[in-house]
Amino acid sequence: MKAYVLHDIGDIRYEEVKEPVLKPDEVLMEVKAVGICGSDIPRIFENGTYSFPLIPGHEFSGCIVKTGAEADPDWLGKRAGVFPLLPCKNCVPCGQQHYEMCRNYSYFGSRTDGAFAQYVAVPVWNLVELPKEVSYEAAAMLEPMAVAAHAMRSMGFGKKAGRPEEGENVGCVAKGISPEEETCNVPKNTGQERKKTVAVCGLGTIGLLLAMFLKEAGIDNLLVIGNKEYQKKDILDLGITGDQYLDSRDGDIVHRILDRTGGLGVDVFFECVGKNETVSEAILATAPAGKIQLVGNPASDMNFDQNTYWKILRNQLTVRGNWNSTFLHSAEDDWHYVLNLLQKGKIHPEHYITQRFRLDELEKGLHIMKDKTEEYVKVMITL
Repeated sequence: MKAYVLHDIGDIRYEEVKEPVLKPDEVLMEVKAVGICGSDIPRIFENGTYSFPLIPGHEFSGCIVKTGAEADPDWLGKRAGVFPLLPCKNCVPCGQQHYEMCRNYSYFGSRTDGAFAQYVAVPVWNLVELPKEVSYEAAAMLEPMAVAAHAMRSMGFGKKAGRPEEGENVGCVAKGISPEEETCNVPKNTGQERKKTVAVCGLGTIGLLLAMFLKEAGIDNLLVIGNKEYQKKDILDLGITGDQYLDSRDGDIVHRILDRTGGLGVDVFFECVGKNETVSEAILATAPAGKIQLVGNPASDMNFDQNTYWKILRNQLTVRGNWNSTFLHSAEDDWHYVLNLLQKGKIHPEHYITQRFRLDELEKGLHIMKDKTEEYVKVMITL
């Protein structure tokens, strides 16, 4: 079969390789669509991976063409998406079904061969069957969508698959309320109420998907922060208004957010960039008793000055990390939350596919992202 093989940092080659030999609990998937993740760029061109040679690619979907000796033969011919984390199932987090926090995990495309290839071997445990309404391209975006959904849901929004029922508690910093109420108590003794405000900083793939999910979940009082014109267009296409978009190139984000919120700050701040300055801005722009969800992979060391650290203490902020997503083969997990919305036609992630290439053209997509020669959100490879 053909595959892109990473032999060393910067040395990726399109070549003939052996078809994977299946373990008893695995199936052979013919890859139909695979997205290029932002993390693939430093992995291929800067930092390398855990071992060489290795086939990258972890956002993928396809059709099952062969089953291992112990795999259910009913999978043959079925369409599926793939949870790319391979948990050990023996550590304490795995025992608690927190597979995303496994201590000894493997991972498609970084620790084991991934999907920049015609075929890939996948354990049955990692498969999610696709409804007929869900395309291969949408399914190849299940992983980044599940990451965005995980960030949102861990902050108390979108608890159920689909729009919250009337009166459902979706969470608020001060007290639980429904999105229809959209009010949040300010610190005690003021006698005031105000609309709760949510900020999303960073409008790459995850940030845009997060804004999409928040909007779908009924959270309308959003501020979104980006720095590119096409990001603003994508946000407006979601139904978020122009006055809710803040361009970080236009000046001090913290003071502009404080001005918008009567000097208090936002109730929930999603930081999707991963830079020291934007994390600091999140802390300074979040309201007393507010919550900060750190979503962006770190691009640098994180160092807070004294005043910023004091803000965490004196405002009693909750700062939470976010990584990966829940996958439990259950309607309650992040993957099935997303799948449910896709099946009902409530979200349309294909809108964010900006470039499409064949497998043998994958290097074009890699260099667009590496060299930023074109505007892009999601670069998709279709087979």
